[in-house]
Amino acid sequence: MTSHPLDALTTDEVSVAVTAAKATGRLTEAARFVTVSLHEPTRSEVDSHESGRAVVRRVHLTVVPGPQAEVIEIVVAVPDGRIVEWVEQDGVRPALLFEESFNAIIALYEHPEWKAALATRGITDLDQVQVDPWPTGNFGVAAEEDRRVVRCIPYLRESPGANGYARPIEGLLARVDAARGEVIDIVDFGVVPMPPDMGSYYPEDNGPIRSDLRPLEITQPDGPSFRVEGNRIEWQGWSVRVTLDPTEGLVLHDLAIADGGRRRQVLRRAAIAEMVVPYGDPGPIHGWKNAFDAGEWGLGRMANSLTLGCDCLGEIHYFDSVTADEHGRPTVMPDVICMHEEDYGILWKHHDMHSGRTEVRRSRRLVISSIATVGNYEYGFYWYLYLDGTVQLEVKLTGIMSTAALSDDEPVPPHARRIAPGLTAPVHQHLFCARLDMAVDGGLNEVWETEVISMPRGDDNPWGNGMAVESTRLESELAARRRTDPARNRTWRIVNPGSRNRLGDPVGYKLLAGATPTLLAHPDSSIGRRAGFATENLWVTPYDPAQRRPAGDYPNQHAEPDGLATWTEADRSIVGTDVVVWHTFGVTHVPRPEDWPVMPVEYAGFHLIPVGFFDGNPSLDVPATTASHCNDD
Repeated sequence: MTSHPLDALTTDEVSVAVTAAKATGRLTEAARFVTVSLHEPTRSEVDSHESGRAVVRRVHLTVVPGPQAEVIEIVVAVPDGRIVEWVEQDGVRPALLFEESFNAIIALYEHPEWKAALATRGITDLDQVQVDPWPTGNFGVAAEEDRRVVRCIPYLRESPGANGYARPIEGLLARVDAARGEVIDIVDFGVVPMPPDMGSYYPEDNGPIRSDLRPLEITQPDGPSFRVEGNRIEWQGWSVRVTLDPTEGLVLHDLAIADGGRRRQVLRRAAIAEMVVPYGDPGPIHGWKNAFDAGEWGLGRMANSLTLGCDCLGEIHYFDSVTADEHGRPTVMPDVICMHEEDYGILWKHHDMHSGRTEVRRSRRLVISSIATVGNYEYGFYWYLYLDGTVQLEVKLTGIMSTAALSDDEPVPPHARRIAPGLTAPVHQHLFCARLDMAVDGGLNEVWETEVISMPRGDDNPWGNGMAVESTRLESELAARRRTDPARNRTWRIVNPGSRNRLGDPVGYKLLAGATPTLLAHPDSSIGRRAGFATENLWVTPYDPAQRRPAGDYPNQHAEPDGLATWTEADRSIVGTDVVVWHTFGVTHVPRPEDWPVMPVEYAGFHLIPVGFFDGNPSLDVPATTASHCNDD
């Protein structure tokens, strides 16, 4: 059977690609494989396959050949192992390597100055010291040039299961060349008292546990309504493929819905292409903290294996993901994508007061999810498909906040909040950028901004209650740099001018934003330059398969603007072409005591809602519930 171009990678394909790269003799034993992933086909290649023409499958390898700031990108055709592309880049750094992060910790443990600083604080057992390596950012420090650097923050774990973030070893900071395992410098700002709260979230430390929460069972005696073949899913007219990208995490491909015997495309590809976590602490100890959790770590690389009854509930189907470890060995990540159905309240209802007849339908959604642990935080990514043609992405944020120690007799600075005795957490943001490769009914799409305005009072509006809808087509990249405006109900419609509904209007989907903060850091700051994508809620670009990362391909230690901030300066036309829609959304987190010691989930996300895509309510064919008392005949 011929592989589909969007099938998930297999272990054999990974082995062939890695073996081919090593067989060139151009890689030494020092080389490490940062990511091994599917080299995704272009739109035209997928279309060729759908037309019956064979498409060669390819594997993309990102390799660091040694300790310098160098990257080699290799593309290998499989199964024959032919090298298709070999590109060497200087002055860039990929995501942090796990092996190098571990080596940075070992280097610190062996460093006399580090040991002495800990001893000053009464800590002599290094096994009790948790060290978190962080991306260092870029602040023009000469010592970091041509190096792969991490900054390291210590915490005290007095037992293996202790919550280290409850006991920050405040005032101590190290910078390490992770690739070489060399300590660059150690900075000690002075001893700060250790917070007394142990911050345990384990049940044995938080009893008595509730005893009146009865079991909630979800059963489907006849099995789920979805069908799965490989990585392709069919459910209630929807069809989609799913993969796990090492950087972006969960990816949807070729999303379409059936309508009157036709398969109608909505999205070619959708994923979180980047996210940034800028911290608002301007001080010398923590002021450098800014993390690109996709580009500097990798949402797919940090994906959890999910567990029935814990992460997912119901009749579950799991998907594995195949990648390679940093030595190039094929690795299977089990159960990293979870899929199930959920009841979602009422879909529609009406009680006819004249006839006395009631009709009600239950809503249901297909849930496709993945969860990544990036250091102290967890991010759950949940794509929902609904019976009425709606698509939703919901991000669930939980985990443990980045903390700092502060004596109780010291005033809390304006950039932080006290969350426990002797413990603070800084104000910070989580800003996600979704890359939406739109294909509404296939063909060429364009984007219209729609607002609802108050009509001026006059002959056409004598009572002053008039409201009017205004729509403006976004013509170019600079014009499409936009922010939300809830007061005017601002939304963006992605329409296909070449496909019309029965009313003669172009079919479309609208992007309905949820929480949409933008970057609060100064535009001229280091993070302001590097995370330009987070300064707007909407960007629209012409489709270019090489433009995948909104902060550029390699944000780690990158100094200058890249990605959307630079691409869109060309101000290309976005009319009469394939378009990609980029949406920035997220959370500005002001810490509270209730977020400690582990955060209840906070939500962010958006909807894609059909607007004129269908000729009427597409869920009229949903069957009534079998409970006879719900609907009147």
